Amino acid sequence: MARVLLVEDDKDLAQVIDELMKSENHILKTVHDGDEGSKVIAEDSFDLMILDWNLPGKTGLELCAEFRKAGGKTPVLMMTGKGEVNDKELGLDTGADDYVTKPFEMRELAARVRALLRRRVIESKSTVISSGNVSIDPTRHKAFVGGEEVKLLPKEFALLEFFMRHPSHVFSSEALMNQVWKSEADASDQVVRQCLMRLRKKVDRDGDLIKTVHGVGYKWEP
Repeated sequence: MARVLLVEDDKDLAQVIDELMKSENHILKTVHDGDEGSKVIAEDSFDLMILDWNLPGKTGLELCAEFRKAGGKTPVLMMTGKGEVNDKELGLDTGADDYVTKPFEMRELAARVRALLRRRVIESKSTVISSGNVSIDPTRHKAFVGGEEVKLLPKEFALLEFFMRHPSHVFSSEALMNQVWKSEADASDQVVRQCLMRLRKKVDRDGDLIKTVHGVGYKWEP
């Protein structure tokens, strides 16, 4: 089972895709314009995103470019009526992982979705993220400093992983709440600061990696 985001303004097509995803045992979230899609992408996480090229507001191409620029790794399937080779090249060069041209058979879409999700599973099993003397294995939920394992609470690990996946990007407390705590009722600026303080004591006692950008937020600086 995977969480899939669909950004498609054709509601009839979106309904058909929703039924297809349910038949494949996936959970689908659907929005119908690019601006709402941009908000959802920033606030939530998915195993796969299906983006229509032509949308009200931001286009699928703009959503993909925005997501990749922010360091997003989730597979993106671009869905559009554009069939020219140069359009496909542009979509793939922007960061899309695959491309399906309308009209298409639902069996083709299902096959492409399965292929992208298999690829994501393979990559997640083999990916260890390292930065300086800190490394994490997201699959085994383990963190290491100088080769020695460090015990982290779930939110500490989630925050560290988020920072390491987005090096040198500055995030406000609100952005960290949206990405790491999401919609949890106990999320607050104080909770973020306390988690940062604990994380620094465990993996960054010298203060070389987790930087405070005064008046702006925090960043991981490898």
